[in-house]
Amino acid sequence: MSAYKPPHIPASQITPEHLYLKRRTLLAGLAAGATFAAAPGAFAAGEDLSQGEALKTVEGPFPAPADRKVTGFEDITHYNNFYEFGTGKEDPYRNSGEFQPYPWTFEIDGMVQKPQTVDIETLLTKFPLEDRTYRMRCVEAWSMVIPWVGIPLKSILDMAEPTGSAKYVAFQTVVRPDQMPRQRGFGQPMPWPYVEGLRLDEANHPLTIIAVGLYGKTLLNQNGAPMRLVVPWKYGFKGIKSIVKMTLTDKQPPNSWNLLQPSEYGFYANVNPDVPHPRWSQASERVIGEGGGFFGGERIPTLKFNGYGDEVASLYSGMDLKANY
Repeated sequence: MSAYKPPHIPASQITPEHLYLKRRTLLAGLAAGATFAAAPGAFAAGEDLSQGEALKTVEGPFPAPADRKVTGFEDITHYNNFYEFGTGKEDPYRNSGEFQPYPWTFEIDGMVQKPQTVDIETLLTKFPLEDRTYRMRCVEAWSMVIPWVGIPLKSILDMAEPTGSAKYVAFQTVVRPDQMPRQRGFGQPMPWPYVEGLRLDEANHPLTIIAVGLYGKTLLNQNGAPMRLVVPWKYGFKGIKSIVKMTLTDKQPPNSWNLLQPSEYGFYANVNPDVPHPRWSQASERVIGEGGGFFGGERIPTLKFNGYGDEVASLYSGMDLKANY
């Protein structure tokens, strides 16, 4: 599998967010003194996590896209899809204040040798937290470039030692109707819990991460706190948020949008400009933060596999990508 090595882009162009630049400067100083490098994990055991808390990170193996600017913090945190808090783009920001992401545990079960329950503090202590700046393409034909902080999903799954029979990973979001207003009452937008799934080879791909941070800090509620899936060559709805369970299985798991509208939202959800959504073209996308929101943003051509084809196209060799949409 080829290593992803696009041209390097200077940090000053990667993100204009001044707090992020200050954080990176601080970390550079820590690394120079070997203080940071000596730590086995990126979160000190015994510390209490909170929203927006600065994280100690390491440079990930994949440079930021050289052809795009990173989306501003304000846009990333105020323009979201998170239907548990509402269907409007600002609803997650407005309606997620009661959600409590800490303390947090999640299960890894199914076809594994060591099923287990893991708390988020242990996860952040066990693994280095990597800076991963990825393109993000929504199925609604808008896009961002997001500076995640994450852990390779394979590293997390390997803790439970998947068996040779496991072929897929099923994911499940938390159900807390007392804290998530659209999970209660009349007119709920979809059945709960929200579920998603990946083939195991997709889950194990080095690009696939569990994001635990954004712009160098722990995730805010509206962005999927405290942990969410990020698979950058797939449409954003695959990025299930606030995960409480990962189940290894030999059967293709359900995913929520496919259950609701199977003719519109497939299991694979690979970004493909040649396969239109039944109600709109996928050939181009609007860039959030570049000249306005969904209706005012700059429009650019969409890249197959969201620009990650050199790394992931081999996963689908011989498949009909129009039938397996």
